[in-house]
Amino acid sequence: MATSPDAARVPSPVRERGPVAACLTRWGSTGTRSPRRQSYVLLLALALLAPLPARAEIEPGDLTLTVTAEFNGNSPPFAREMVLLKIRGVYKQPILLEEVVQPTLANFSWTQLGRDHWSRTKLPDGQSAIAFDRTVAVFPHHAGDFIIEPFTHKLTVNDFGERRVVEVRSKPIPFPVARWTEATGGPDVKEPWWLPARDVAVTDSWSPDPETVKLGETTRRIVTLEVQGMVAEGLPPRPVMRTRGILTFAGPVTRETLLTPSGPVARATYQWDVKPGVPEVIPLDAIAIPWFDTNIRTMREAEIPARQIGGGLPDREGDRSPPALPSPLVAAAAALAAFGLGLALIGYGAGRPRLRLSAASRRALDRAARAGDPAGFRAALEAARREAPELARIWQARPDLAGPLAALDRAVFGTAGAPAPDLPALARALARPEFQATASGPERLAPLDGPAA
Repeated sequence: MATSPDAARVPSPVRERGPVAACLTRWGSTGTRSPRRQSYVLLLALALLAPLPARAEIEPGDLTLTVTAEFNGNSPPFAREMVLLKIRGVYKQPILLEEVVQPTLANFSWTQLGRDHWSRTKLPDGQSAIAFDRTVAVFPHHAGDFIIEPFTHKLTVNDFGERRVVEVRSKPIPFPVARWTEATGGPDVKEPWWLPARDVAVTDSWSPDPETVKLGETTRRIVTLEVQGMVAEGLPPRPVMRTRGILTFAGPVTRETLLTPSGPVARATYQWDVKPGVPEVIPLDAIAIPWFDTNIRTMREAEIPARQIGGGLPDREGDRSPPALPSPLVAAAAALAAFGLGLALIGYGAGRPRLRLSAASRRALDRAARAGDPAGFRAALEAARREAPELARIWQARPDLAGPLAALDRAVFGTAGAPAPDLPALARALARPEFQATASGPERLAPLDGPAA
């Protein structure tokens, strides 16, 4: 019978018995066994037979899940105010399968903003890890002290070549919801609509221009409301546009939520077809939209601007008739008046463009000034600066306004107790029209005696 090369290399009897038997053989092969030597052999055998601790591949800190609530203005939210929950997992092990188990979120409405995001990240110790991110917007139903229960991320990982399911849990989050204490408004009343947001912008467009519309014609009005820090479901219903002398036909309302790096932006578009029913000029009043500024924690107001229907163009029948020829005396008088008016415009600079804040901005400044609210006044001023940047530059260059504006910033953003300026006087100064500066150029009239020699 032939012997293979592997069969020729038969291990020694000591190796065949394993580590414990080999040890006993070596200790027992040298002379007579003393009691002390037998005890040493027994202890060594027990040590080798004892089970070794299993080496865990997943160590504490390798899999972490955190949930952070982003409170607006670092203050407890009011009911129906949106708060973002940022869910982030950092995992050192490769993930084969995963599932997020969300708590019931009792007393909250919620919606997930976008898809889950997976990426590579570096840990402080330089190791590479996998990052998981999810954003959930929650809306508390009512005031009270609540707890956001832990989120659980079920992960299937590769542990020594075998699939293993582990559950990573976040910590519970205290979630206080404040109670509205102002005399009017708030999340619990039906009117006006409760609109907590970071910013609100209104765009108003007509086609054709309402001032050109005649009796029996129709113009379409489209108002777009854009709200930062809100989802579309929280936007108000279509405003009521009603006045005497017009017929309105409400069109469809479209709503959408846009996801941006700074959070969601909700947009609603309202549409009306408007037809005048009388030949007179019809004024349309402004429509106020109150909203709660979640950054500075105060009420503000946006506005759909006032317009008029009709009155912008002369009657069409009059356009067809030729203009009457003026008499020579009337023409001469008109020419003389025009010459004098031109001199006056040149002398006093009345031909420069005049700038002024919109009526909505002036009302917002006046309202905050009468309420003695420096923070609200500062917020209205910031909105006015965005609306009219040319005016803001003129204000900054005026010495009589620089001091009060600096005092307003100190009262709002400086140390506690800083005195506020005279807000009503500052509101009146900012409401005045300003003349836009024009570039200096050559003199318009040559010297009467001709150029100097």
